[in-house]
Amino acid sequence: MSDRERERERERERELARTEPGRPRIRLDQPRPPRRKLLPEYDPEAFGRLSEKIARFLGTGRFIVWMTVLIIVWVLWNVAGPAQLRFDEYPFIFLTLMLSLQASYAAPLILLAQNRQDDRDRVNLEQDRKQNERSMSDTEYLTREIAALRMGLGEVATRDWIRSELQDLVKDMDERFDVFPPEQTGRPALARDEGDRR
Repeated sequence: MSDRERERERERERELARTEPGRPRIRLDQPRPPRRKLLPEYDPEAFGRLSEKIARFLGTGRFIVWMTVLIIVWVLWNVAGPAQLRFDEYPFIFLTLMLSLQASYAAPLILLAQNRQDDRDRVNLEQDRKQNERSMSDTEYLTREIAALRMGLGEVATRDWIRSELQDLVKDMDERFDVFPPEQTGRPALARDEGDRR
């Protein structure tokens, strides 16, 4: 920002302060102060972890055993217990209410835990898909590189190929010596014998 622009900004601020002295100036470059909320705040992650723990417990045999023991004790107490200490007579309306209350809380907690697990599975699937794409692209790259190396090696003279070429040349020279003896070519016989030794 140049000096001239800064001076203009200060002049605008002074003008706003003169025209509206009691009103605080709204600045866009600073965050607003937090508003007070009417509802209590909670950590959704902590609540989600708690719901997963409850859902895990509800899905165990231990929960079924404890629930069965509780219901049997409840029924036996209210049927065979002392009359003045019975709190839920035969139709067991209070027991039905408690089981309905437990079910009404258990179902949403289980659904919340399943939604969190679905979110984790979705993230894991996305990561697996990206990893598979990277692996595929790496594999395709390596395949292309190996093909390029094979093509390049196809044009390189290998040791076996050079030996076979040299052996062909030696055979060709031997055939020429047989057809044209050294006396005819003007080459001394001694030089031919030295060439054979090499």
